[in-house]
Amino acid sequence: MKDGFIRVAAATPKVCVADPIFNSEKIQAQMDLAVAEKTKVLVFPELCLTAATCGDLFFQSTLLAEAKNQLKQLVKKSEDSDMLTFVGLPWEYRGQVYNVLAAIQSGCLLGLIPKYYVSSDEGRYFTPGNVEAVMVLFTDADGDTYEVPMGTRVLFACEENDDLVVAGEVGTDLWGVFPPSMDHTVAGASVVVNGAASFEAVGRTAYRRDLVKGQSARLVCGYIQASAGAGESTTDYVFGGQNLIAENGDLLAESSMFAEDLILWMDLDLQRLQGERRRMGVTQTESAEDYEIVYFSQEQQETELIRPIPQSPFIPEDEAERARRCEEILTIQAMGLKKRLEHTNCKAAVVGISGGLDSTLALLVMVRACDMLGLPRKSIVTVTMPCFGTTDRTYGNACTLMRCLGTDFREVNIREAVTQHFKDIGHDPAKTDVTFENAQARERTQVLMDIANEVGGMVIGTGDLSELVLGWATYNGDHMSMYGVNGAIPKTLVRHLVRYYADTAEDKELAAALYDVLDTPVSPELLPPTDGKISQKTEDLVGPYELHDFVLFYVLRYGYRPAKIYRMARQAFAGVYDDETIKKWLKTFYWRFFSQQFKRSCLADGPKVGSVGVPPRGDLRMPSDATNRIWREEVEKL
Repeated sequence: MKDGFIRVAAATPKVCVADPIFNSEKIQAQMDLAVAEKTKVLVFPELCLTAATCGDLFFQSTLLAEAKNQLKQLVKKSEDSDMLTFVGLPWEYRGQVYNVLAAIQSGCLLGLIPKYYVSSDEGRYFTPGNVEAVMVLFTDADGDTYEVPMGTRVLFACEENDDLVVAGEVGTDLWGVFPPSMDHTVAGASVVVNGAASFEAVGRTAYRRDLVKGQSARLVCGYIQASAGAGESTTDYVFGGQNLIAENGDLLAESSMFAEDLILWMDLDLQRLQGERRRMGVTQTESAEDYEIVYFSQEQQETELIRPIPQSPFIPEDEAERARRCEEILTIQAMGLKKRLEHTNCKAAVVGISGGLDSTLALLVMVRACDMLGLPRKSIVTVTMPCFGTTDRTYGNACTLMRCLGTDFREVNIREAVTQHFKDIGHDPAKTDVTFENAQARERTQVLMDIANEVGGMVIGTGDLSELVLGWATYNGDHMSMYGVNGAIPKTLVRHLVRYYADTAEDKELAAALYDVLDTPVSPELLPPTDGKISQKTEDLVGPYELHDFVLFYVLRYGYRPAKIYRMARQAFAGVYDDETIKKWLKTFYWRFFSQQFKRSCLADGPKVGSVGVPPRGDLRMPSDATNRIWREEVEKL
């Protein structure tokens, strides 16, 4: 449970209808397996102690009594573990029978969660659950009697981990107009468990999956559903055992259907959920006043994660979804620029083309925006500005892109202007320092701005999210524009967007140039080349963008601590980067992120495309003078 990760499981034992003794043995066997896997929350299906398909046998006192007796055995079984377990059974109370989930842990029955939405068929046997908890007596296997709460509004809170608050709902309670889980999460629940017994029919598998995913997204919670499966009566229905584990809209795990004695494991990230809730203001703790809160204790231990940690959190792993995402992002970028051009009544847009990734993406977006507006592509003024560091490769690609896309192609060699500037300020051009580099960047921006004035247009910025977070931009140089279309796109995603355009381009010459841009090392090309090749490689100086993008996602999206990000990066990049390399660039990230905020405080407008961004008007309202001390010290201790 260190770093907010918690191992959870949904289990479906093979049951024998109306035989609680057999079913209890199966449940206990699966409890043992779950404990061995260091599971902290385990969920079993609805009515699994008796089987859900007992029909009128639920009227039989013998069955009801034996179910309660076997619950005592499960409570006894839980003595040697701090795992919180939810088991479904029929519970008789004051002449009524309720369909409940029993929460057990460390040798105690903690509470009973009754089903709230009882269908007309189920109403033949079961009474709808009460909302407010009532106290019922329970006598355990040792003969000790104590009171436990029974009601839909019961929360189970971990004493050692404030982020772990568990609530339950039963079966098709999730299908109701107002599922109990909606109140649960407003009251503070971070994890919702559901013991279910929903039969199979055409379309139900997808429907259940969508319900669980959607509810976890709507409530910003972890959602665990264990469904009835093998052994249930097939008199009228078949049960498939579709177990699901979702987190904030992401389906983390799904079991195979119709398996016997299956257990589905996954790690939930509670800190991810709480970070998202802080941003959205989901939880209103005063609503917990209507709830009975039951506290339990669990040892906080670190486990090896089974949760997959992708190297590129910005990039969908599924190829079809990645293509759809690229198309959507390009459209958002283009629509943002289209509106700005319309509003300002600009008939031209100006951009500097270097032959690198960022300016290439900006140009592709500009072409799409002009096509949307019905403007000729000649209204896009593309300017290449070779100087001391320009190579034949990047220059050639820039010229090919501009020619293939049919833009107004201009070349302004800035070598003489920069050399004169060095004379004016008394700088020795042989000294290739930051002045040498930035003078070129600022001269290029001046050229673009003046051309924009000349043609009645605006300068379109090309800098991406990764560069902005790291401050890898020349203040009042490439940092400045009138509208920045790439400001919300991390470098790793820029690559995929350009590749997507190349893959779908009908013009083979254009596609070839785009592929070569992708193969070109990332560089500002501000230092003289070596043997005609790029000598200044950005990733050698600031670090691998795939590592920085990984870090910036979890820093900006969820506010994770450096130690947690380091742990996740070690798993994600195992075999790619060693621990010292990851730690080195993690230090660089925090240093640059804090020290370069002043550049982000005055960014030009630009469209947001995803959940992470740094515009000072919304996503990142960060003081320019904040210190990175506590983050730096945590990194040093890793």
